[in-house]
Amino acid sequence: MKGNIPSRKKVMISVKRSFMNYLRKNNRTADLPMQYDDLLRYESSIPLLDQEGNDTLWETVYYSQSDFEDVNQAMKLIYALLKTDGDVEVLDHLTVARIDFCTFGNTKPFRVRIINRLNDNYDHFYIKKADASRVYGLELEWLLSPNHVTYLIDGATLIEEHVAGIPGDDFMKHNLDDTTFNQIRIAKEFIKFNERCFVRLLGDMRAYNYVIAITPDIEGSQYRMRPIDFDQQSFEGRKGFYLPQYFRENDPIIYLGMQHMTAETVKQYQLEERSLIAGRVKTSQKQFKALMDVMMKDEISTPEKTRELADGLAHHHKNKRFEDCRTMGEVVLTNIQLLLEKDFKQSILLKPGN
Repeated sequence: MKGNIPSRKKVMISVKRSFMNYLRKNNRTADLPMQYDDLLRYESSIPLLDQEGNDTLWETVYYSQSDFEDVNQAMKLIYALLKTDGDVEVLDHLTVARIDFCTFGNTKPFRVRIINRLNDNYDHFYIKKADASRVYGLELEWLLSPNHVTYLIDGATLIEEHVAGIPGDDFMKHNLDDTTFNQIRIAKEFIKFNERCFVRLLGDMRAYNYVIAITPDIEGSQYRMRPIDFDQQSFEGRKGFYLPQYFRENDPIIYLGMQHMTAETVKQYQLEERSLIAGRVKTSQKQFKALMDVMMKDEISTPEKTRELADGLAHHHKNKRFEDCRTMGEVVLTNIQLLLEKDFKQSILLKPGN
């Protein structure tokens, strides 16, 4: 779909007190030893290139010797909070190998590489500006998807674990020329991913905003598509923005679906995924209700975008209940309620470029 991009750069939305209270009650908050703004005091930086010498849009940053000692210790403590619930016994074997900064993106993240000196194994985590849309997206991912992304928040600073996988755009360049069996599984996972995004209204799933994890199986491989960018959780007004099928960057996988899937098969996989989401809502009913109570009262988009999306979904589902929605939280809840009532209309997978 042409023009299926954000209407303009999304503004940062602060996490309000009511949402922070919810996060604190559900153990998403922590007293961090260093804040996002503290990392901005680096002395110099150099572009980070990939293995082929291309600019990655990340910069490796360097701190003064005295500052780096503080940064190194703080990053190790944050990693312990994220991975071991603050158990400091792991710190003796850890060190910060590199810190990268990305000016491309809404939350301008820092990526910290931590190395275990005992075996040279490394891991990453991210330090970002806390944006309410993103945090709502992370929480909905935890509750409604098969994936969990561990995160912590302290005021205006957000910590996220690294989600392992092959970036979608790289995957489509190098991994689609596979056996028919694996191609069918890739197409099936995209249908399910498309449905997950549309149900909970996670937008902007262009190929570089999600990764694909591959698990070798008895025959062939299993695939799981996982979003890594949650900034566009129910912010934009266009309905198509919440359907990954409409982004041209995803066309190669759409071609696989056209080649290997019938309309009946597509519908089957959509129904399967909706059933799984409904099950997750029911098993986390108390926490889901608490999140929706906060989200429905929060202003995480403009009235114009909210009205546009509500009207688009009312037309899609042929349901007037969206006419009463005044916030994006109410739109999200109404969409999910239709799912629970089995009145959620199928999204037709169209030909690439439509």
